[in-house]
Amino acid sequence: MTTTPETDPTASAGPPAGPADGAAVVPADVPTPRARRFWSVRRIPAALLAAVVLGAAGLLLYDIAAVRADRSAMAWRRRLAHALATRPLDDVVIVAGAAVAVLLGLWLLVLALTPGLRDVLPMRREHTDVRAGLDREAAALILRDRVMEVSGVRSARVSVRRAKVGVRAVSHFRALDEVRADVETALASGVDELGLAHPPTRAVRVARPSRKERKAK
Repeated sequence: MTTTPETDPTASAGPPAGPADGAAVVPADVPTPRARRFWSVRRIPAALLAAVVLGAAGLLLYDIAAVRADRSAMAWRRRLAHALATRPLDDVVIVAGAAVAVLLGLWLLVLALTPGLRDVLPMRREHTDVRAGLDREAAALILRDRVMEVSGVRSARVSVRRAKVGVRAVSHFRALDEVRADVETALASGVDELGLAHPPTRAVRVARPSRKERKAK
């Protein structure tokens, strides 16, 4: 589980602080603050972009300083300037380069405008200055344990997405309708106990073991 102070929604901290730790509890008559998604820091894309810009700018400034000192410009800059001056705009190389630049720009815009951290599900806000999130894999393990407690369930697979929880259970005895009803009840209780800000919808499938599974047993 991830908890972060309101002033820094991307920092990680320990478990949620209680009232004795100085966190202000939301009064009953005050609307609960909205639980927003966690934003990714994007360290790797930012570092790569900074390294590319720094290297290109440093190389260009060095070449300009060399030309100012009465030295010849580097061969790559002469070839680039000649190509830009002589190639038509519909040239394949020019169009391909422009397309790559546009795609890179769109990728950077998407990274800048989207939260990221899809694996962290925001939890309900119980304190005004503390936010908490739960990893989707941890949520899946918790819900799988709850499903496996249902009588008749032999095995279960649980997948947790942002808006949906899918359960595929195998039952080796009891009626499938009864097992499905118990699994849905256990799953609803487990999802409620997770304390998610946006409880996901639930999809449950219960089936008998396949012939291969019965033979393996």
